[in-house]
Amino acid sequence: MIRLTGIRHEFPDGPRVLEDISFAVDPGEKLVLLGANGTGKSTLLRVLSGLVTPTAGDYRYRGRPVTPAALKDREFGRRFRREVVLLFQHPDTMLFNPTVYEEIAFGPRQLRLPDIDERVGRWAGVFGLTDHLDRPPFSLSGGEKQKVCLAALLVLEPDLLLLDEPTAHLDPRSVGWLVDFLSELKVTLVVATHNLSLAPELGERALVLGEDHRLLYDGDLGSLLGDQERLVAANLVHIHRHRHGAIEHRHFHSHDWD
Repeated sequence: MIRLTGIRHEFPDGPRVLEDISFAVDPGEKLVLLGANGTGKSTLLRVLSGLVTPTAGDYRYRGRPVTPAALKDREFGRRFRREVVLLFQHPDTMLFNPTVYEEIAFGPRQLRLPDIDERVGRWAGVFGLTDHLDRPPFSLSGGEKQKVCLAALLVLEPDLLLLDEPTAHLDPRSVGWLVDFLSELKVTLVVATHNLSLAPELGERALVLGEDHRLLYDGDLGSLLGDQERLVAANLVHIHRHRHGAIEHRHFHSHDWD
């Protein structure tokens, strides 16, 4: 479905955030994108979504190069924007419509999809938002906003779903619901997180970005989680002292925060 070759990106007058990134994803795969803060996870998701054009390298979606010129092509651009969607880490950056209904309906209207009322009603029901359709999205809780954003993406029935720290604004019950929901969703999935406890529930294959902004690991998630040396190198676990009375010892801790 997607193939990246030698992707590099640096912002104007800023640091390099991706360096020589190459990997491919087949339809139906579920990947977990891991890395410490600042390694480039969010930027890589934006490249995959077509929102950021890399400084160098080649990105192809279903065999076609994803470039600004390609996305301006009416047929390919509409197809790509419907099939590839990105959930931002902070929901407030995605919300701009006066009501929850308008928020969910915005994408289908832009793409001129049929049966908008039916689509909005169905996905509002899936996310428990039916009673909030007339409310301003900014009046909702953080978790409810996240659900509105997800509904606004999934109403398009995409093929590739990109999620940037999707549990960051959810309470424990909602996190459990989301994990179960994603496991049953028939889409290709790339989820960025640095929560190692949650990672095995989200996918089977891991991509790890190192602090040098290169791809440190691409392979089985279970094998990665059993490799303490590699996790330390990726700054995904750390060691600190514990004291129990007069006894002091050191052991590994994972960075399980969103």
